[in-house]
Amino acid sequence: MILYLFDIDGTLLHARHSGRRAFDAVFAAQHGIERACDGVRFGGKTDPALIDEVFTARLGRPATEPERAAFLDAYLPLLRADLAQGGVEVLGGVAEAITWLAARPGVVLGIATGNVRAGAEAKLAAAALDTHFSLGGYGCDSHLRAELVAAAIARGRQRGELREVVIVGDTIHDISAARACGAIACAVATGSDPAEALAHADVVFASLTELPAWHAARFG
Repeated sequence: MILYLFDIDGTLLHARHSGRRAFDAVFAAQHGIERACDGVRFGGKTDPALIDEVFTARLGRPATEPERAAFLDAYLPLLRADLAQGGVEVLGGVAEAITWLAARPGVVLGIATGNVRAGAEAKLAAAALDTHFSLGGYGCDSHLRAELVAAAIARGRQRGELREVVIVGDTIHDISAARACGAIACAVATGSDPAEALAHADVVFASLTELPAWHAARFG
C-alpha cells in the first residue's frame, strides 16, 4: 500500500486567511489585544504551536493547557463562520490529482496538517474535498509536526502493510517531518515557501498538476 499524506493550507487550498482572522478575533476577545498575529508566520506550524507563539509574543509566556483549550473552543466556530462567508480557493490541479490517485489500486489518501482535526475538516468541507481522505494526523495529535505525521502513518499501518509513505506539503516543515518519519518528501511551491527553499525535497512541483505523472513514473 502507498500512503499519501497531504498538508492542507498552501498545498490543497488557500483559506484566504480565515485562520489568522479567527486567531486575531479570539485573542482580542479573550486578552484584549487587537491584531495579535501581526508578524507571525502561519505556514507549516500547528495550531497549538501557533497559540503558544502568539501568547509568547503578546503576553510573554506560552499558553496553559486550559487556555489552549478555551482558545480552540472559541476559534473553531469563528473559523467555520469565516469559511462559510468567504470560502476557500482550491489550488490548481488539486481536485484532478486527488481524484486520479484515489482511483489507483493500493493507494490510500490521508491528511497531515497542523490544523486541529475539526479545523481541518471545516476547511476540507469548504473545498468539497472532505470525502477523499480516510485518515490523518492533526495538530491535536501533537504540537510537533513530525509527531502528527507519525500518528497519521501509524493509522495507515492499521489498514495494511505500507510499501511507501509520501508526504505532500508546501513548507520546509513538511519536508523535515517527512525526513524524520522516513517518508518521501514531495514539495509543492504553491504556499508560503518558495521553490528554492524547498529544493532539498525529493521532488518539487510547481503545482499538483504534476503529481499524477510523477506517481506513474515512480510507482508504475
